[in-house]
Amino acid sequence: MSAQPLWTPEAMAAAMGAEAVGALPTAVLGLSIDSRTVAPGEAYFAIRGDVHDGHDFVEAALKAGAALAVVARDKRDHFTADAPLLVVEDVLQGLVDLAKASRARLGARVIAVTGSVGKTSTKEMLRQVLEQQGKTHASVASFNNHWGVPLSLARCPADAAYAVFEIGMNHAGEITPLVGLARPHIAIVTTVEPVHLEFFGSVEKIADAKAEIFSGVEPGGTAVLNRDNDQFSRLKRHAAAAGIGRVVTFGADEAADARLRDVALHATCSAVHADILDHDITYKLAMPGRHMALNSLAVLAAAALAGADLARSALALSQVQAAAGRGVRKTLELAQGEATLIDESYNANPASMAAALNVLGRAAVGRRGRRIAVLGDMLELGPKGAELHRGLAEAVTGNGIDAVFCCGPLMRNLWDALPSGRRGGYAESSNLLESQVAAALRGGDAVMVKGSLGSKMKVIVSALEKRFPDKAAHDDAAV
Repeated sequence: MSAQPLWTPEAMAAAMGAEAVGALPTAVLGLSIDSRTVAPGEAYFAIRGDVHDGHDFVEAALKAGAALAVVARDKRDHFTADAPLLVVEDVLQGLVDLAKASRARLGARVIAVTGSVGKTSTKEMLRQVLEQQGKTHASVASFNNHWGVPLSLARCPADAAYAVFEIGMNHAGEITPLVGLARPHIAIVTTVEPVHLEFFGSVEKIADAKAEIFSGVEPGGTAVLNRDNDQFSRLKRHAAAAGIGRVVTFGADEAADARLRDVALHATCSAVHADILDHDITYKLAMPGRHMALNSLAVLAAAALAGADLARSALALSQVQAAAGRGVRKTLELAQGEATLIDESYNANPASMAAALNVLGRAAVGRRGRRIAVLGDMLELGPKGAELHRGLAEAVTGNGIDAVFCCGPLMRNLWDALPSGRRGGYAESSNLLESQVAAALRGGDAVMVKGSLGSKMKVIVSALEKRFPDKAAHDDAAV
């Protein structure tokens, strides 16, 4: 939430074509769609979701200090006559209209990020790099869908110097309206991989859907593409067809504009030597893994294209932090000593699984410590799901993973493909697997937990943190 007013009710009403009702405040400090976390001074949007109707929580939001609520006309009579409201025909459409007004008043350099893998991590790197050089706004968490993008855009302060938006999709046609709202000057496609195959059938069709991001790029804008990816040529053709005159490439390929010359991979960081837009540069990246090093090339290229200082951007990469559920490391205090927990529980697909197993393979362990992977189902892979899960066995053995705990019916395929000596345990659900993992851990271990969001691997992460809190957590509990 901004310390300065984000909107006036009058400006919001004008943008959304809303009717103003009740005693409205002079200013709105932020926007929320969740009554549980709404902050004083924010406007609460009562969006109808698949499970809940936000109108049921308007009173709770106002009691929590919301400055006003945006409600649908057919729900107006549910609230008192003096309730501070902006009444619209459709609340989600009102949010979209406000996002359009936000983009119209914005003078920032706008960057949009999509891709099968690495969207959020790349967006977070950009945010942390750019905020060192100017007022920066970025999508919160993974707010990258039909409500997340307009909410992120409507939250953008008018005086931001840089704005970074993550754009995702599960089906063809979903990116086009979202990038039409963001209208980026720079569009990044991190990579195209076999994700959501259930809905697309081929990687080529996934590439076509990701390429929708080019449709909203501002005139004179730039596409930043992964030259190492098999779909590079296809994406480049789509960019040209969309009228994008400049394509900047990144990767290890010798022809890449942001080229990885060398990388030293360590347990918790990487040392990178690169050529970024004809500038030779060496920097430390405070995130482990070759995949992160490659995405950092896109970050530096995009930052430079947005007008940021390249040297300062590279220096900032030494301090970047992983996003929640995407590699955050925590210490577990066991009776026999400390263990390291690597939380990769937010999501998973074959490419990100392979990358995470590679990072785990480099993780530091104690004298008797082991590298343990706790893996949940990768969803939305269609008919190839079983095959793609079995295929992870190569990454397990190739990265020296000592034990694997598998969760879910699809992960049973990996379990069956593993050598008996690497089988840690199996259960149909994360609730059933958690006790097996906890019982197996010992001091010196490094344990990585990963799976698709629907496999609920966060349950295991939370349970381990509760069972084995580190010293800081003990101290907080005591206070």
